[in-house]
Amino acid sequence: MRADAVRNRRLLLDAAAAELAEHGTEVSIARIAARAGIGKGTVFRHFATKEQLLLAIFSDQLDGLSATGEALLQRPVPADALLEFMAAAVELQLADRSLCQAVTAAMRREPVVRAAGDRLVAVAEALTARARQAGEVRDDVTGADIVLLINAVMQGTAPVSDTAPGLWRRYLSMIFDGLRPEAARPLPVPAPQSLAPALAPGRAL
Repeated sequence: MRADAVRNRRLLLDAAAAELAEHGTEVSIARIAARAGIGKGTVFRHFATKEQLLLAIFSDQLDGLSATGEALLQRPVPADALLEFMAAAVELQLADRSLCQAVTAAMRREPVVRAAGDRLVAVAEALTARARQAGEVRDDVTGADIVLLINAVMQGTAPVSDTAPGLWRRYLSMIFDGLRPEAARPLPVPAPQSLAPALAPGRAL
């Protein structure tokens, strides 16, 4: 892809993500194009449909979260890094619930979303493994567990996020305390082997 095409695609994705977060999924392609400083024709040269644009934005956001997690692997305290990753994921979902709702089950089966989801789960597992090895979380917690628990915090607090925007931190702290090994008891069933159907924000990551 030529440098100008790469630049236009980046401008488009950033503009579309901002417009969707501010105005929801009904925002027009014309408005997105205007914010990006490009023509509508350029939008459709990159994405034939609005659904394809939504998929690209969602995949881009998942990859951004994966990059955040990879950077956190360098933090000296593994449990702190894992908690910060979980907090970043909840914040991402709550900031753009309209996109979360737009990514349907059919969309989640798209290869680009599946690949981004797989990368995210791998990063979650790497962060969790560090915390397990350091004895900072229970030894039966997996990256898949972490992704589902992130979704639990988001879903549980979304109905009151407008009136109590920081309440999710309370429940994330409660959940994270439950991951610590001090009072761990055997779990009744194992962790899931795959999260493919669940990887979409709002349903969520």
